Formats: sequence, C-alpha cells, structure tokens
Amino acid sequence: MGVFRSLIFLLSFQLLHVAKGSMVWLNKNGYEDLVVAINPQVPEDANIILNVMNMIKNASNYLFEMTKHRFFFKSVKIIIPKTWKKNINYSRLKTESYDKADVIIADPYIKHGDDPYTLQYGGCKEKGRYIHFTPNFLLNDKLANVYGEKGRVFVHEWAHYRWGVFDEYSSDMPFYVSRNSKAASVEATSCPAGVAGIPVFQDCSGDKCEARSCRYGGQLYEKGCMFIPDIRQNIPCSVMYLQYVLSVVEFCDKNTHNSEAPNMQNKMCNYKSTWEVIMESDDFRNSAVVNASALPSETTFRLLQTQDRAVALVLDVSGSMSMHDRIRHLRSAAEAFLLHIIEIGSWVAIVTFDSDASEKAPLQQITDDAARQKLVQCLPIIASGKTSICAGVRKGLKLIADKMNTTYGSEIVLLTDGEDSGIATCLDLVKQSGAKIHTIAVGPLAAKELEEFSTLTGGLKLYAVDGAVHNKLTMTFSAITSGSGDISEQSIQLESKELLVQHSGWMNTTVPVDSTVGNDTFFSIAWSLSQPFFFLRDPKGKEHGSSDFTIDNSNPNTARLSISGTAEVKTEHFLLFSELTSTQAISVTATSRPAYSDVPPVSIAAHMNRANRAFNPVVVYAEVSQGFLPVLGATVIATIEKDGAAAVTLELLDNGAEYQGADTMKNDGIYSRYFTSLQGTGRYSLKVNAHGRNTTTRLSLKQNRALYIPGYRENGKIYMNAPRPKFADKEIKVKLGSFSRISTSSLVVNTGGDSAPVYPPCKVTDLHARIENKTIVLSWTAPGGDLDNGKADHYIIKSSENLLDLRSHFDHATSVNSSNLIPKEAGREESFKIKLENFIIENDTIIYFAIRAVDDTNLISEVSNIAQTTWFVPPKASVPLQYDGNNDGADSTVIVAIVAVCVIVVCTIVSSTLCVLQKRKGRVD
Repeated sequence: MGVFRSLIFLLSFQLLHVAKGSMVWLNKNGYEDLVVAINPQVPEDANIILNVMNMIKNASNYLFEMTKHRFFFKSVKIIIPKTWKKNINYSRLKTESYDKADVIIADPYIKHGDDPYTLQYGGCKEKGRYIHFTPNFLLNDKLANVYGEKGRVFVHEWAHYRWGVFDEYSSDMPFYVSRNSKAASVEATSCPAGVAGIPVFQDCSGDKCEARSCRYGGQLYEKGCMFIPDIRQNIPCSVMYLQYVLSVVEFCDKNTHNSEAPNMQNKMCNYKSTWEVIMESDDFRNSAVVNASALPSETTFRLLQTQDRAVALVLDVSGSMSMHDRIRHLRSAAEAFLLHIIEIGSWVAIVTFDSDASEKAPLQQITDDAARQKLVQCLPIIASGKTSICAGVRKGLKLIADKMNTTYGSEIVLLTDGEDSGIATCLDLVKQSGAKIHTIAVGPLAAKELEEFSTLTGGLKLYAVDGAVHNKLTMTFSAITSGSGDISEQSIQLESKELLVQHSGWMNTTVPVDSTVGNDTFFSIAWSLSQPFFFLRDPKGKEHGSSDFTIDNSNPNTARLSISGTAEVKTEHFLLFSELTSTQAISVTATSRPAYSDVPPVSIAAHMNRANRAFNPVVVYAEVSQGFLPVLGATVIATIEKDGAAAVTLELLDNGAEYQGADTMKNDGIYSRYFTSLQGTGRYSLKVNAHGRNTTTRLSLKQNRALYIPGYRENGKIYMNAPRPKFADKEIKVKLGSFSRISTSSLVVNTGGDSAPVYPPCKVTDLHARIENKTIVLSWTAPGGDLDNGKADHYIIKSSENLLDLRSHFDHATSVNSSNLIPKEAGREESFKIKLENFIIENDTIIYFAIRAVDDTNLISEVSNIAQTTWFVPPKASVPLQYDGNNDGADSTVIVAIVAVCVIVVCTIVSSTLCVLQKRKGRVD
C-alpha cells in the first residue's frame, strides 16, 4: 500500500462531473465569461493568478491575429479555492464552479508531466471538456523553451477546446512516405508540408544526451527519430503544429493543408484543414471580421472565491406524488442524500410545496451525524394538493438569503412530478439569483419546462423513472455532489442494483470495497412488499445480520447499515431470501467516501449527448479515472430507461478501434457507445456501472496536447532541449484490485418522431494496408449495421494512386472485388487480401485504399480513412546532420560525426586522385 500511495500522491484530485458545460459565450467578437479554476490541492501562490492573466492577455492578441481579426478574449473569471486565504478583491461565486470550468489549474497527471492538454471526448467540431495547465507550467518560465510562449500555447489548446480541431503533428508517426515531389520521399508529419528542418536521433544515458543523424529502419526512420525544425524559417502556419515558431500567425487552410500527413486532424476531420473546420463553427457564422486597424479591447478579469456549500431541497408534495409510491421513494432518497451524500460542513434547508410552499427546516449547517438526523426528521411523508413550482423556488431562495444574506453560489434541488403552467413567472428571479438549480423530474408527466431552470443556471438535469423501490431516485440524488474540485469528502456510489426476487427465492450480489474508498461506508436494502431475510458477509466470514441494520419507523421499507471508520479492502457478499409467495422487487445500494486525503478515488462520470456528426446520433460516455489517470480494463455497462419503454443495456467500450465508432481514442479511460434505440421524444435516464477485477490505472501521455519541442535549428546550429520525461513503456500501471462504481445522468430529446431513427453503419476510421507475401492485406474494425451496433451487409472497397481523388471522388475510383467478403459483427477485426498482380508496381509507387460499409437497407457509411501501401526503397546511408559554423548548442557527437564524414570524403578524394595519377604514369611509361 505504501508504494501505491506514494505513486498516487503525485496525481491531482480533479473529478469531472457529469454535467460539465461551458459558460463561455461570444459577444460580437469577444469571448465572455471564460472560467479558469484553481484546484483546491494547489498551494496558494499569487503568481499563479498573475501568470494566468498575462497568458490570456497575450493569447487574446495572438488569437485575434490567428483568426484574421475575428476573435479575442473579452472577459475572464478566475475561481480561487476555499483553501486559499480570503481577500477583499475576491468576490463570491454565482453559478460558476470548478467542475464546469473551461480551464483548470491542477497538479500534473504524471510526475514532471507539464504538458498542457485538452480533454476531448468527441469527434471533429465537438467541443472539449476542459483545458489543463499545471502550476509549474505557469510558474516556470524555462518551460517556454519546450512549449513556446504561454499565450501561443493557450491558443493551441483553445482551438482544441472550442472548435474541436486536432493536432497536426503525430508522436506515433512523426514521419511518412510522401509523393508531394516527383519521387517518393520521407517527410515529417506536419502542416503545412515541407517544413524546413532535420531528422535527429538523441541517445540519452542518465542526464547525458548525444545527438546523431537518424538511420532508416525499413521505409521510414528508426523509432525515436525526431524532426528538428528551423526556428527562424518564415512560415505562416500552423498553430496546431508549430505554436512556438514566431512567424506562425495562421491556421492551416484549404490551400496550405497537408492532407497526406498521418495526424489526428486528418483522421478525425476527414482530411479537412483546421481553418475549414473553424469556419464551419457557430462562432464563425455568428461573427464578422473586425477592422484590421482596430485592436481588440483588453481582457478584463474577475476573481471569485469558493464558499461553503448552501443547498435548499425544494420538494413536491402535491397529490400526484402519492402515485407509484413516489412520496415514500422521495423520503428514502432524500434521507440517503442527507445522511450519506452531502458533504460535512454544508448548509441545508428543506422546503415542500403543493399549491403553496412551506418551510420544513431553515438553512442549517451539517456539523455531525446528529445534525444530519435532525434534517431527516423534517422530510415529508404525506402528499396532497396541486402544484406550484415557483412558490417552492421562491421559498427556497428566501431561506438561503435569510441566513447567507445572498443567494450567490447557492444551490436548489428541485424535485417534481407534475405540470405547472406558471413556471415562466419566476424564471427572471432565478436568473438574477446567482443560484444553481438542479432539477429532478419524476415520472412521465413532469413539466416540460422544468429543465429551463437548469439551463438558465448551469444546474444538473436529472430524471428518475418510476420504480417499485427507491434506488432509481436515490441514484439521481447521488449525482448532486459538490462542484468545488475537492473530492476528499465526496460521496461515491459503489453499487445500486434492483432485482425481482421470485417467491421463496434468493438474491445474491457482491459489493467490492477497493483501496481508494472505505470511509463512512453505507449499505442499504429496500423492498417493495415485505421485509426479506438478509445478511452481509465479508470474505473472512464476518456477518452483519438483519438485526445489525437500522429501520426507521417513518421509512419501514428500507434497512441501513453504516460502517464507521475506514472499511477494509474486501468484497462484501449480500445474501437475501424473500419468503413471500409472490414476486417482489429488492434493491441493494452502497456508498462510501475516499479512504485517504492524499489518494484520489476511482471515479466515474457519465453523460449522454448528441454527437455533432451525420444523423446527430446520441452517444453515451463514461469516463473512468483515478484523478487524471485513465482506468483501463473495466467492464462498463450502461442502462437507458424511459417511461413506457423497455430498458436498453449497452456495453461501453474504450477500444477506440483506432478512432472507430463512438469511442474516438483507445485506452484513454473514456468508454462510449452509440445509443440507437431512441423511442421518440421525452426524458431518458442513464445509469452506468463500471466494475473491474484486478484492474489497472495507466499513466500515459495525453492526446491533444501542445507539442513538446525536442529541439530546433537556428542558422545551421542544432540546439536540443532536455528530453521529455520518460517512463517505462510510456506508462506506469498500478493494480487497483476489484472495484465498482455507479454514475447517473439523463437526456431530454425534444425532436424526432415516435419511431426509432434509422442509422447507417458508422465510418471505418482504422483502415490499414500492408504488403505481405506478394499480397496487399487490408485490415479494419467492423462497423455495425446501425452505427457501431449489429453488422453491415457488405463493403465497397476502392483504390487509387491519388489520395485526394479517392477522398473526393470515391465512387469513380477503381473498384476492388470484395464480393466474397462477409462482414462480421461490430467491433470484430476484418481482414481482406488483394493480389499484387492487379496493380502495376515499381519503386516509388503508392496505392491508396478506402472503404464504405452498406447496411441491409442500402444506407451507406461515410468514406473511411485512407490507407496506403508504398513501394519505396530508401537511401542506404543515414541522412547526415547539416552543420554550419561553430555550434555551441550541438552535442560533441554531432561535431565528431561531421568531422568523420569530412575525413572520409577527403580520403576518398585523395585516394581517387592518386589512383588516376598512377594510371596516367603507367601510360606514359
């Protein structure tokens, strides 16, 4: 455990909530309300604030130039953690929070790993989740040597985050074989093509490094060869590759884009340039070029500080809440929220409403378990009357204001199952309140306008389907956690399971308590009809029987067991027996808190949204992580429910399939899948369960990051930077053992018919081609018949010696006979062989391939990524390092290599001259 804790101590304590959503908006040409948040674990340092300001000011001017006088940063809010000292210059938060910030300042996800990066879930043109900078990146000016000026780096990440573009370099394939010239040649992966520079290999032993020229390893340079650009070259683009070169003041556009480069921009954006993607954004469509002579206004900043959490529960007790046991389920779920979910130190008030509103508990602080129990006694048990949602909201805001003298930064949890035509009457009040409203819709008839409260204030939009027991409603309450970024006291849901137990039948389930949790562990059992016989048994045989659980007289269908202190790392086994002669529903729920203040727990954040791509399909996402580390190898199951429709279960995947289907990146801890079973308009609830056995966390380099500059060449001299910090196999793996996590979210669908939409197969994005035994072998991951579900009917494969022709005129390209190829189920590996005799092959030949999938209704996928096979024999000799003049920055090995080459050349000339003279002398004799 000591090694585990010391490794994890290096990680940050950031948890991205399921409702991550930017508050940035474009006011004419200026971005307003950009939120930067400092993690509570970051030690106080005023220079962090100053350097953030300077970075964004510089970025604003650079962005204005980069976007041809179109965009700049107008106003920024910086969130100061509660752990820092109070300051008269710090205002109170309104609806801003760490978990919704556009930019976060937090310790690195890996020791010495200061790479700025953007977390991107989706595909091309889809906004990112957040930008991450480390305190060291902001404070250490020497890092400008390896990343470039901070403002330029910010613009690089902003393009990822705001416009959904991708990197134009590639760490995996830094070089490729190109046909830009008449003959094939090895080029650096870049945009634009033909960037001036030199390939260099750096051998390092400890702190000592020696640079040499790269050798060929097959058709490309050896692994580890790096491209060193000329720092002073006059090249205008692109910031998504060379953000550190001072002459770069543009994005690659249609004219300068390098469509051959094997980079993420080409793979994710269908070979479009970054500027073309930006021009298709809403920002671009809703703005105009500013007068070139007019500079943008200077960026303004506001400093906000996190305060104690203040929450008012505003609960519907109208007559309709008596249906489907809703009032009983409400009490049970709210009881769990007060006892085990909301954090210690928070302030809570309770309001109920029917046709009017009633104060049940004034705003009071939770200081201990007795304070929690006092609030529980105020929860409602009777439902009657009509529904006036605004009456409840007004009362909740009043209770908060009475105690805090303001409603800024507070929260309201608004739960209702009914309709109310008067919601519009209090929307202005809510908007001006500075409070965040989380809405919970219960059942199919909750007011359609309810989510307007959440939209206006940035609150959560949650939905619970009616059930026989309360666990579905309890899950929605468990999503309402603090958004401060401090997860050391946050409640974590380990399990929530509901089963129908047959008459005189047993129910058996397990709940693993892993090493990252265990404080204040709580188990709950609920039943719909009659109390079953049950007990909890750990692996050592210790049992907690029915008598060890607590049953409240006001909530007789629920039994609870709290384990004080830190629970052992183990797997708890529940055994339940129902003696009823009829079937009843029984649920098991378990929550816990982090075991250690210096070890971030395994967490899961789930959400659904419409993808910004053809047919606008719904994608289900679940990020499984430990701090910033992705958790790999988990089994992640999503259950989507809608009133009146059968539940749909999906297994979410993190296979990426080289950016295949809904999952765009392999091994990033983001598990995803398309949801193709929409049943018309309405609310959909999402429950995601992630569990693993002997699972590992993986520490790896983040994607979508600013390029780490290995070195540069200036006036013929080579200057190498310190190598990027290395780790064994680019990763560190830590055993987690068994774990289980639950997350919940929801989606409101307002458009579409009553029937499920029909989707084509998803685009193949991992097509590869290689030459093997005088055949060309194509391989890819099978798409589905409906996006990434089911299987396609057949494939169409085309080839061409021109990449752009294949991309733009797929139908007119040469067809490859694939009639005997039968598609496999989605996610399976496909392979297809083509005989070389079908092509005219000679040195420098490059043949490109692409594929489309067709389903049984003749719906056809987009054209795949373009794969290439190359017949190219590289020069036998290594590429020599170019050297001009004395190079104090070059390593001595470089100089020795150059001298050696010169000696060889001189010796060759002398030898040849002597040979010629000898022959002439022979003729004369």
